[in-house]
Order: sequence, then C-alpha cells, then structure tokens
Amino acid sequence: MKSFVVGVGLGLVLLGSAMAQSVANNNGLLTDAGGRVLYTFDKDEAGKSNCNGQCAINWPPFAATADTKAAAGYGVVTRDDGTKQWALNGKPLYYFVGDAKPGDSTGEGKNGVWHTVKAAK
Repeated sequence: MKSFVVGVGLGLVLLGSAMAQSVANNNGLLTDAGGRVLYTFDKDEAGKSNCNGQCAINWPPFAATADTKAAAGYGVVTRDDGTKQWALNGKPLYYFVGDAKPGDSTGEGKNGVWHTVKAAK
C-alpha cells in the first residue's frame, strides 16, 4: 500500500472563496471539510492531472476556484479542460465516486494506482 503523508494541525490550510479546510478523520486520512476522503493517482505528473474523461467521472477532482489561494504545501493545478484542482505537494487530489459517506475510503489501492492521503501524526 502506498500512502501520501501530510502534516495535521495546520489549521486552515486551504484558503479561497469557499474557505475549504483539510482535516484528518478518525482513520487518520486527509479529508475535505465535509469529511470526504481524498486520494492521489500514481499516473499523475508533478503539477498535472492525467485523470480525464471517464477517469474524472469515477475519480472527481477536488475542485478549486480560480481565485483560490494556497498555503502549507497545498497548491492548485489547471486541468486539461481549464478547471482548477487542489494539489498537495504537486500531487492532484481526488474523491472516489464509490465512497458512499464521509470517512469511506473504498478507493484505497484501486487498480494499484489510487491511494488515500494519510495524515502525519
């Protein structure tokens, strides 16, 4: 299992018009403010998403707005369709369509290329 590790306790780390916040859920995974688990994709390049078309339907990007500001390792990448997506240390972040409720992480390890983001303790 491959994990992407981030620090917790950063407080408000994603800044923008939506004032998104990342937190760790009770499983130690990085989530959005609503508790939805975030994933990375091994086939992405640094600063670029390679998940488009049907891939992006199954793995929706963690969307950012055009006026989003970032901090503490978080950034924004521009997708092929021109929309913005949150990234952590250059790795774009995604949701998994198969996660039914906040805290679900059923996408972990899918096809050997999708991984939850573990929060560092």
